[in-house]
Amino acid sequence: MSIDVLIDLKEASVFINDNLILSGINLEISKGEFVYIIGKVGSGKTSLIKTLNAELPLKQGFGMVAGFSLNQLKKRQVPYLRRKLGIVFQDFKLLTDRSVFDNLYFVLHATGWKSKKDIRRRIEEVLEMVDLGYKGYKMPHQLSGGEQQRVVIARALLNDPELILADEPTGNLDPETAQSIMDVLMNIRKTGRAVVMATHNYYLMKKYPERTLKCEKGKLTEAGQPSEIDFSELKSVDEE
Repeated sequence: MSIDVLIDLKEASVFINDNLILSGINLEISKGEFVYIIGKVGSGKTSLIKTLNAELPLKQGFGMVAGFSLNQLKKRQVPYLRRKLGIVFQDFKLLTDRSVFDNLYFVLHATGWKSKKDIRRRIEEVLEMVDLGYKGYKMPHQLSGGEQQRVVIARALLNDPELILADEPTGNLDPETAQSIMDVLMNIRKTGRAVVMATHNYYLMKKYPERTLKCEKGKLTEAGQPSEIDFSELKSVDEE
């Protein structure tokens, strides 16, 4: 396996408890790639992402993510895997009683950062990356939905991850704001990180065409580029 490969699955299966969701997955994703995952409601998009971040165990097949074996991952190793991942969800999950700065401070402190000077510098860096360098003092309720999602992306970048997993990151946003979030994610990809994004926003996919995977009938297949996909059969798709 190349050192540039961040996700490597071979004949892998995704389960929720004892229910088989996806089977026979063979997948490689390398540094610098941007990959969409599409599919109808309940087709397995979110479950696949949860398997990649070890929220769901890999029970069958082979899996490596960011240098960690999903097959042999011990509970105590999960936090170390997740430090190499940045996770962005549709619901922001920000601490509502803390400022933007303190939300980010909490994450760095919890993941082992000790120096207040280093913590402040890193928070300033990631807020600049998402164009929020001037809003660290604000409370989440004082931000728009798009700004809150930018904070979530900044939070995902704190520990300099190799891979961003984004589950419907534009699902609750208006079209203009969604496009601005996509610009942020595309810029992150240009830094050499890989981005895997589950989505049903086909307008954005057509505007930002990239490799696309499709969850359908218990399988994960290559769907090609968005320009090659018939979206009509999927237009009722919503988040899982």
